Amino acid sequence: MARFNSFAATAAATVVGDPLPVVSERMAVMDSAERPVAVLEVTGVRVLPLAEVDLAHALDEGEGYRSVAEWRAAHERYWHGPQIREVLGDPEFTVADDTPVVAERFRVVEILPIP
Repeated sequence: MARFNSFAATAAATVVGDPLPVVSERMAVMDSAERPVAVLEVTGVRVLPLAEVDLAHALDEGEGYRSVAEWRAAHERYWHGPQIREVLGDPEFTVADDTPVVAERFRVVEILPIP
């Protein structure tokens, strides 16, 4: 049962224009076959400059980052990649210290049985 109380975090550039997550909102996690495998609940949302993402957030993301610099380098590779630049319609898109990011916290509330 402890796994249902574990928290994780993620960050996304706000420039895409998606609506912000809402605290207490629930969402399904889908597997590679598009089947729901878990339910998450948003527990916190912060919008802050990229330079203010802290070590706790980087560690809580659960991807094995050991520093904010490592976390940021990985996210910059993603945000500066061709897929994001295509979605944004800006082949030169880049982030900077003052780029707003969404830092989201959530918890796993249910692991769903796989049919």
